[in-house]
Parts: sequence; structure tokens; C-alpha cells
Amino acid sequence: MSGIINIKERIAKRAAEEIKPGSIVNLGIGIPTLVSKFIKSDDIFLHTENGLLGVRDLTKNDEIDPLIVNAGKLPIGETIGASYFDSAESFSMIRGGHIDAAILGALQVDETGCIANWAIPGQNIIGVGGAMDLMAGAKKIIITTLHTDKENRSKLVKKCTYPITSIRKIDVLITELAVFEFKDGKCYLTELMPETELDEVVKKTEGSFEVSHTMNR
Repeated sequence: MSGIINIKERIAKRAAEEIKPGSIVNLGIGIPTLVSKFIKSDDIFLHTENGLLGVRDLTKNDEIDPLIVNAGKLPIGETIGASYFDSAESFSMIRGGHIDAAILGALQVDETGCIANWAIPGQNIIGVGGAMDLMAGAKKIIITTLHTDKENRSKLVKKCTYPITSIRKIDVLITELAVFEFKDGKCYLTELMPETELDEVVKKTEGSFEVSHTMNR
């Protein structure tokens, strides 16, 4: 289990590098919640759609307040000057284009940049939450996920077989193996994660991608 946690934290740490100072950023459920551990700038403001701007990671010395939770019902901390508001105002921020980046999880990402992250046919899972709104309203979409599922099937697929979340395409996909960028309906491998070889990425990826000429090896 600790190995999986370390892999997920590696993904989250890399995702934090995508965030520019001055940004308002929404963190989704799962790996995205770990990103708050790696935010070093005081000029990045984390948002949760249940009504808080100014989320921070809890420390060992913090007392947990059961009323201060994120959208996944996990306890969170609040920064000095944090703002509270109701869900209607929170979603107005999202739909009004005031979220600079959303970091979300995914069940599948297709080679054009469409994602499926809210439903598996025949299974009862948490549902869509604010993902559709964030896909439509956030200025930049960053997906963080393990490269393969529990049955070792690629999550980067030719075409999503699960219900898609939005017709909007994502900007960046980060897995434990690689970083991909999506432009004009195409997928580009831009970076290999540490201790990863290109052959491994090719072997574990169903969807097509091009290797960027600027790829960081």
C-alpha cells in the first residue's frame, strides 16, 4: 500500500508544478487532493466546490474540525483569510470562468483528450459531482491518474467506453509513467517520469500518441 501512496504522491507533486502563482485551483477527489501537500506558494488559492476558497493541507498538529471538509468529505485546513460561501456561489465561480485550473481524476482518457470520470456501467460509484461544471468552466484541465486500472488495462485509450464527462478536451494528463499534453485533438508525450523508459509507456498505452520533439527525457 505504501508503494501505491508514494506513486500517487509522485503524480500529485508533478501536477503541482503545472500551477502558476496567482491561480485559483479546484482539486478533485482522489489523487488531486494530494496536490495541496506540494503547494509552496502563498499566492495559489485552492477551491472546493462545497464552498471554501483557501484550502490547505492539514498538519499533524492541526485539530480536525468535522465541519471543514472538501467535496470528497475529507477533513481539510483553512488558510488565513479563507472565504466560505454556499454551493450556489461556488458553482457560479466555476461556471463563470473564475477557476484558473481544475485538477481531476479519470477512469479513462481517450487519445483526443475526452475523459470519463464519473460512471462505470453496472457499478454504483460516487457520481459526477462538479466534474461536468469544472470541465466546462475551468480555464485549464489537468488529469492525474494511475496509468493502468486494477486489471492492468491502459487508462489512456483510443476511445472512452465509459460515459464521457464533457465534450471539452483536457490540457494535460499526468500518470506515474509520463506527462501528456493534448492539442488540436492529438496527444503528445512531453515528459517521462523518473526511472521510466519510453518502451514501457508504449507497452502500457492503448491510445495513440506522438512523442514531442521537446520531450524531457
